[in-house]
Amino acid sequence: MRIALLDDDDAQIIQLVGALKAPFVAAEGETICSTFSSGESLRRSLRTETFDVLVLDWMMPDLDGFDLLHWLRTERNDNTPVIMLSARAAERDVAAALTLGADDYIFKPFRPLELRARISRLFERTLKSRVGSGSRFGRWNFDSATNIVRYRSDDGGKIDEVRLTEKEFKFALTLFRNLDRPVSRGHLLASAGYNSESITRSLDIHIYRLRNKLQLEGTRDVHLRTVYGQGYRLQRSMAAANPLISDR
Repeated sequence: MRIALLDDDDAQIIQLVGALKAPFVAAEGETICSTFSSGESLRRSLRTETFDVLVLDWMMPDLDGFDLLHWLRTERNDNTPVIMLSARAAERDVAAALTLGADDYIFKPFRPLELRARISRLFERTLKSRVGSGSRFGRWNFDSATNIVRYRSDDGGKIDEVRLTEKEFKFALTLFRNLDRPVSRGHLLASAGYNSESITRSLDIHIYRLRNKLQLEGTRDVHLRTVYGQGYRLQRSMAAANPLISDR
C-alpha cells in the first residue's frame, strides 16, 4: 500500500510513519509512506503520482488539507481515499470535511492502532468497491502463493493459467486493483519493492511482458494503456464480448 502523509510537524511525521511502517495484513505487502511538509508539494506530486490512501493534516501554512481535498475532489475529480487528521474537533468542521469528500476524520492526537485499523479498512472497502475482491476481478483470479493468474474465458468454460514472475505479479495486481484509474510509474515500482524511479527501462520491459502474457490489448475484457507523463491505466474494454463488469 502506498500512502501519502501531509503534515508540517516533523515529530508528527515521525510518529505517523512509525505507526504505519509495520505490514498491513489486508494490504498483502509492504507499506510505503511518502511524506510532505506542505500542501503545495503534495499537490504538485499528485499531478503525476498516485497513492492508495492520502492522510491530510487540515492546518497547514500554505495550502491546507481542506483546500487540497477540495482541489482533489472538484478540480481533479480524483476519488483517492482521504483521511483528514486534525485537532479541529468542532462538529461543523468534521461535517464540512466529510461533505466535501473525506472518507474518514481522525482527531489529533491520534492513536496509532486506531489509525492503522481505519486505513486498513478503508483500503479494503475501496478495493471491493472497484471491481471485485482483493484477488479476484470478474473473470480474473490472482493466486499470490504461486504468482499464477487465471482467466475464465466464458461462464463455466476454459480457464487459462499464466505464471508470472514475482514482480510481474505485483505490477499486474496493482493495475487490476486500480482498474480504470491511472497508476503512476512510481506507484508501480513501489508496489514491487523498487526504491528508485530511475529504473524506468526495467518497468517498461515488465509492462511489455505483461501485455503479452495476459493479453491486455483488449482481446479479453481489459486494455492496458500508457498515460503520457504519468504511467499506465488498465481499463475496461467495452468492445470485448465479455466486459469485466461483474464477478459471476
